Amino acid sequence: MKKIILPLIMLLLPLMAMSKEIVYQEAKESCFAYNNMKHTKNSNNVRLKKGQKYRVIEHRKGQILTIIKGEKITQRWVDENCFSDKKSKDKKSVNKKAKQNLLAISWQNAFCQNHQYKKECRAMKHGDFATTAFVLHGLWPQPRNNLYCNVSKKEIGMDKNKQWNRLPKLDLSKEIRDELKKYMSGYSSNLHRHEWIKHGTCYGTNANEYYKDAIELLKQINNSKVREFFIKNMGRIVKQKDVREVFDKAFGKGAGEHVNLVCQKGLITELWIYIGSGSSNLRELLKKGGKVKSRCYKGKIDEIGF
Repeated sequence: MKKIILPLIMLLLPLMAMSKEIVYQEAKESCFAYNNMKHTKNSNNVRLKKGQKYRVIEHRKGQILTIIKGEKITQRWVDENCFSDKKSKDKKSVNKKAKQNLLAISWQNAFCQNHQYKKECRAMKHGDFATTAFVLHGLWPQPRNNLYCNVSKKEIGMDKNKQWNRLPKLDLSKEIRDELKKYMSGYSSNLHRHEWIKHGTCYGTNANEYYKDAIELLKQINNSKVREFFIKNMGRIVKQKDVREVFDKAFGKGAGEHVNLVCQKGLITELWIYIGSGSSNLRELLKKGGKVKSRCYKGKIDEIGF
């Protein structure tokens, strides 16, 4: 028996030694390091330090479990791309700002009437900013198929499967983040991550500049006769030509030709505004925008409440 066991032990020793091998990899990106695989929590807002080596504990489903020394919760999950030099083959290059864009703004009362399950809709109450103003949906570079620039297949998959909480956290200033919380109701559902990944990456700037531009345009509409018109007519049905006339009064003759109504179940849920680029002044941008035909010619301006 001893003669049989001894050769077996000699064969297993190299494998046992391999199993104890400690592997380190160098971080190629300053990625966020999460407590869990779903990327829903990051205690102390921890990030990898680019160029620093980290111990690899486990590699599973495109993610790496590593150790962050000095943290109370040391074992963290990061995307495997954080340790890779390889660039995705499906990336598109972005050289300059898009020449044509579509500004999509929502009338949240109507949106929530049709999406009552949404977190931001369940939380909405009388007196909230979004009950009497337009909120940001997105700023979409045109043409409409100009999507997902410099985005990996994995991130595209997460976005299309609405796993927006797993998309990379955006490097935004405190000022822009605070403004998004006010002006983009879907922020609590990670709409800002989705909009950046799908549309913003093709805009030609970083995320901070992208949202700074979008918020500035939204403010100009909310400070105009367009918002006054919607507040005055809440509970009433209005026609597309009425909305376009208000845009003409607010932003110059012909501005309304660049505005579409988006309706659902008889309610006006959004305005799609086709604009050019090269300015932060909406009046000037509307002169450069494309003229459009709408499928919705009238709709009700909804009030808060289901």
